[in-house]
Amino acid sequence: MLGWAVLQFGAVGGGPGNPGLNVNVDPAAGVASSAGGAFVLTLVVGAIMVAIAPEYTESKMGTLRDEPVGSVVYGVLSLVLAVILFVALLFSLIGIPVAIVLFLALLLVWGVGSAIAFLTIATRLIDADDGWLKPLLVAGALNGGLTLTGIGGVVAFRIGAAGFGAILRDYL
Repeated sequence: MLGWAVLQFGAVGGGPGNPGLNVNVDPAAGVASSAGGAFVLTLVVGAIMVAIAPEYTESKMGTLRDEPVGSVVYGVLSLVLAVILFVALLFSLIGIPVAIVLFLALLLVWGVGSAIAFLTIATRLIDADDGWLKPLLVAGALNGGLTLTGIGGVVAFRIGAAGFGAILRDYL
């Protein structure tokens, strides 16, 4: 069973009147679930981007090809500043709704940027002259495969940060 965690509940005899609770967490199921989610998310968001805004997607892919290091640095710095702002907003009662909106907006931008970054890598690995289907599948497989490995999550984060930075460069 795939999921963030596979839980098994059962009576463990915790004493009279206290049956107890036994919880077993399967980390392999969590990793597999994350990898599957990364694959599907990259595939779906990438497909939406190439269907709705192909020129924008190709423009951002060009930015990532031309300035990959600058995009990663910009993305990581923007993310750090956004987290600081998010935490500061959570400390005020009035700022909590703004923090929630900020979080959702950043999550959306991160998803789009990550999909564009993985599409950029996929188009460098395979020929994209036949259309977007093959690059979308390769991009999803790359993200899912990296997420499936332990250290690959760090690489996937950096790739996502590059896409995040490429998108935010135009707006900040």
